[in-house]
Amino acid sequence: MIREAKGNMYSWVTHTWNTIKGECPHGCTYCYMKRWGKQKPVRFDKSELKADLGSGNFIFVGSGCDMFANDIPPVWVIRTLNHCEKSKNSYLFQTKNPKAYSEYAVYIAALNDFVLCTTIETNRFYPEIMKNSPKPIERALAMDKLAYTKRYLTIEPIMDFDLSDLIELVKFCHPKQVNIGADSGNNHLPEPSKEKILALIDELKKFTVIDQKRNLTRLLK
Repeated sequence: MIREAKGNMYSWVTHTWNTIKGECPHGCTYCYMKRWGKQKPVRFDKSELKADLGSGNFIFVGSGCDMFANDIPPVWVIRTLNHCEKSKNSYLFQTKNPKAYSEYAVYIAALNDFVLCTTIETNRFYPEIMKNSPKPIERALAMDKLAYTKRYLTIEPIMDFDLSDLIELVKFCHPKQVNIGADSGNNHLPEPSKEKILALIDELKKFTVIDQKRNLTRLLK
């Protein structure tokens, strides 16, 4: 079933919907799903295909587990996208493995309206934190190859970065909007200073739209 967006969700997302559930293959240490303890193995919940997605909604599909991760069976993704096609909504897809978007191009293109987003927390690669996720540079280069123009980028949870290098990665993604947020848990991440974040925002405003999530306020005090 679709759920109304609550908590620290994007302000413009109205609902979330998950057909693929369980432990995300990327294993990031900061994943908000970990607050509920050890997740069950990743699985496809076919009962979700009975969900009425309504119309006129903005639905974040796959908010609880990265449905485009390498280890997710393609048939699960295809069945999810086919169900989305049945309703006239706007859909947000977000992944740390954006090269997979090209593999499902036909199914994505059939949707009424959609946004393709990737997460780049920093230009740096913190293997002990990002675990099995593709490196930020790999995500940016994959976004650069996409034919779709409606692309977003999320910098969350923002981690310490090198300004010029991060700006370069963002430009590779060609985002119409950049969402910036902080860690909502107590994950002891290497976080940037207030001054660095403000400098980043100033640079981003020169070529894209910024959406600051509520949790960013903690780092800007």
